Amino acid sequence: MKWNKFRLKTTTAAEEIVSSSLMELGIQGVEIEDKIPLTQSDKEQMFVDILPQTEADDGVAYITFYLEEEDDKEEMLSRVRQELEEIAAFVDIGEASIEESQTEDVDWVNNWKQYFHQFTVDDVLIIPSWEDVKPEDEDKLIIHIDPGTAFGTGMHETTQLCIRQLKKYVEPGMKILDVGCGSGILGMLALKFGAGYSVGTDLDPCAIDATHENMAVNDIARDQYEVMIGNIIDDKDVQDKVGYGQYDIVAANILAEVLVPLTPVIQDQLKSGGIYITSGIIDDKEETVVEAVKAAGMELLEVHHQGEWVSVTARKK
Repeated sequence: MKWNKFRLKTTTAAEEIVSSSLMELGIQGVEIEDKIPLTQSDKEQMFVDILPQTEADDGVAYITFYLEEEDDKEEMLSRVRQELEEIAAFVDIGEASIEESQTEDVDWVNNWKQYFHQFTVDDVLIIPSWEDVKPEDEDKLIIHIDPGTAFGTGMHETTQLCIRQLKKYVEPGMKILDVGCGSGILGMLALKFGAGYSVGTDLDPCAIDATHENMAVNDIARDQYEVMIGNIIDDKDVQDKVGYGQYDIVAANILAEVLVPLTPVIQDQLKSGGIYITSGIIDDKEETVVEAVKAAGMELLEVHHQGEWVSVTARKK
């Protein structure tokens, strides 16, 4: 199916009221592009390993919406322009120009297949389901990961830093907690390295389905890996469900802005002598995380770099 695509140029001051008005007209969904910087609160709610690179806010916003090819686009555009005129009476909506183009339906998840191919992290082979293991790689530790709706394929430097630290510190039977588990790759690799049980937490409900799907293709049973949704930093129910003083290793491959408030909290989940592996740290935030670890009373063990990214590993005293 073809869709008519419309890109409306407006202002950041008007983007919310304009997008709400479009939906009131019957437009099912909109995409908003702007350069408004993320707030500290926004960053603390993002359990991801990289932040989007943005330029300085220029006050311009673009709102994109779609109409099916058979829709009466002229009638809808007329209603949109009338709505814009009414909004302009009390909010600066900028030039309010509308660019039109056409687009096809796209299977976004399967389109990843043209970009994601098998690769190795040392002697670990990370491979999608649609590719075969090459004979020369059969002796490697193999994990199957398909790109989907949750973060984490192992391609990014931050994940690779975590993988190497997990491989170094995991011992048979250990219990592992992965904060911001995404696709489940770290918890699953910990099991393949010999851990006895993994728990993952994430803010995104998609993480549960993504992890369960990846567990299935890696022959990992549900009684080996539990995934739960919620913010372990400030949600007592999540903290209680995760449990206290029982994890040999906690891994957190998330932003430095999240690691700072997470670090003193995660002490309660770690066993005495437990290992805390962090990554997702851009190089200019290294000292921030190191200081957070020390302020929580942990012993700093290692700092590793890959490209512009940093991993900090510590031990609970």
